[in-house]
Amino acid sequence: MKLFPRSNYFLAAFVYLVVIGWNVWWTFTWLYQQKLKDLAAEGSSNLELYVTYLQGVLEKYQHLPELLANDKVMINLLQEPRTPEQIDFLNRYLEKINSISNASETYLMDSSGLAVAASNWQENLSFVGQNFSYRPYFHEAMAGHLGRYFALGTTSRLRGYYFAYPIRQDDTILGALVVKINIDSVENNWGHEDQTFLVTDPDGVIFLSTKDDWRFHTLTPLSKEVDQRVRNSRRYPNVSLDPLHVISSQENEEGKIVRIKMPSDYKAKEYLLQTRFMQQADWNVQILTDTRRVERFVLLAFLVLSAILVLGSLLVLLLKQRRQRKIDLSRFEEQARKVLQAANEKLETRVTERTQEFTEINTLLRKEIEDRKRAEIALQHTRSELVHAAKMAALGQMSAGISHELNQPLAAIRSYSDNGKLFLQKGRLEETRWNLEQISELTERMAQIGVQLKQFSRKTSGQITVVPLHGVIDGALEILNPVIRKSKVSIDVVLQPEGLEVRANDVLLQQVMVNLIGNALDTVEGVSRQEIRVFACRKNQKVVITVEDSGTGIPPEHLPHIFEPFFTTKQSGKGLGLGLTITERILHEMKGEIQVVGSSRSGTKFEFILEEA
Repeated sequence: MKLFPRSNYFLAAFVYLVVIGWNVWWTFTWLYQQKLKDLAAEGSSNLELYVTYLQGVLEKYQHLPELLANDKVMINLLQEPRTPEQIDFLNRYLEKINSISNASETYLMDSSGLAVAASNWQENLSFVGQNFSYRPYFHEAMAGHLGRYFALGTTSRLRGYYFAYPIRQDDTILGALVVKINIDSVENNWGHEDQTFLVTDPDGVIFLSTKDDWRFHTLTPLSKEVDQRVRNSRRYPNVSLDPLHVISSQENEEGKIVRIKMPSDYKAKEYLLQTRFMQQADWNVQILTDTRRVERFVLLAFLVLSAILVLGSLLVLLLKQRRQRKIDLSRFEEQARKVLQAANEKLETRVTERTQEFTEINTLLRKEIEDRKRAEIALQHTRSELVHAAKMAALGQMSAGISHELNQPLAAIRSYSDNGKLFLQKGRLEETRWNLEQISELTERMAQIGVQLKQFSRKTSGQITVVPLHGVIDGALEILNPVIRKSKVSIDVVLQPEGLEVRANDVLLQQVMVNLIGNALDTVEGVSRQEIRVFACRKNQKVVITVEDSGTGIPPEHLPHIFEPFFTTKQSGKGLGLGLTITERILHEMKGEIQVVGSSRSGTKFEFILEEA
């Protein structure tokens, strides 16, 4: 019973879509043809204006050569033996005429085709002395007709249109007067984004075009005979005359639809091609109008119509869905009310049970938080004590060197004091004063050692400040100086730049440097090349400090454990295994990190990173 209505529904939907599709196709076909007619009418109007404009440009100069050919000056020059004075006079005469008429060039040719005088006589590429007997306009003039010709100048390499008129003496043709005009302004005045104007000669070569890259091409390939004839006349010297890449061509009642692909174009463009024959010059004047306007209009109409159809369909579906929802809502409303009532009763029971559970859990969490706070305070206190203990252990290890460092000044002080007594008894006050000054300097040195050790051994508050890195390294080296002097290790410190500053705690950072350099001193002990290098530089708004030694390195199996508490590779009595552990924790508190970036038999390299101040 349900299959038949549903089948009818799908059949009706299919028929509806077919009818709508056919109507849409017919509508857009009609719209395309109408817009194409509008485009053709606009193109025809512009083409007529363009042809009229071209005719006006040519007619402006058409009668000028005939008028000048009847001038007695021209006739006399071609009849009589020519003297340099006569030629010079005629050159200037033609130059003046050319300037007044605003022509490109004006020149006089004898019966052999030799230019005997020209308006450009003073220019480097003067026509004077050039023979143009190969030009068709010369042959037409010598046959007694007005010669017309368009070509590239063989001397100037500039485009021009030539008028040539015969110069007669009675029935004898003595030569020809030629006026060359420049019609480049035609292209500049008629350029348009959607329309391309072009003019082809009788052989089909495009010599005028509002598109530069179309010039001196053809719409169709030239035959071998035509191509050879054009090249023999030297009409377009040094030009390939390749055809445009016309992908397709289709006749239409409004014109011809062509698709052209140029190398400079991203893809082929479609044009409406319209042609007018210009009998006066034997030219074909053509306009190609881009059909994208038609396509855009049809596409816009399609989008609007599609939007209307989609919105109409959606509105119908929405109304139908709304009606169905009302029916469904009235049907499920009672069921939902019953289910909601049962769920509400069940939810109230569960809320009561969970509230009691959350109260108990909350009490346990508060107790656990308090326990964790007490444990954290104890942990911080233990860490502080551990750091201080490590300092004391380091001081204990350095005690022998410090005692040796203090014994030398004390022995020197005793010697200087004894000498001072003897000098004082003998009245040698100058020597006595010098001994006292040496005693003062030695006591100052001992005091500095004591201050440095006192500062290193005191407990720190852990406050983070701006710390000059060079001062920290110098302090650590001063503390380790007795050991360094005893072992004769070469220590190289390089900071780039020298004034690097970091955000750290002065005392704790000095503890880190003492631990790392102290470990390096222990590592290089007993090796032939004893070198330690401390290097620091900026990197991504951080400061990277490396401590590298030339010792025996850390075995690969020990690397994962070097930062663990009480892990050490030193002999018994030389370390507790807390130095690197404390160093890592100190750096973590200062938002830094440390790692081993290289370890082999030729040495170990530690690297730690701190924030730049």
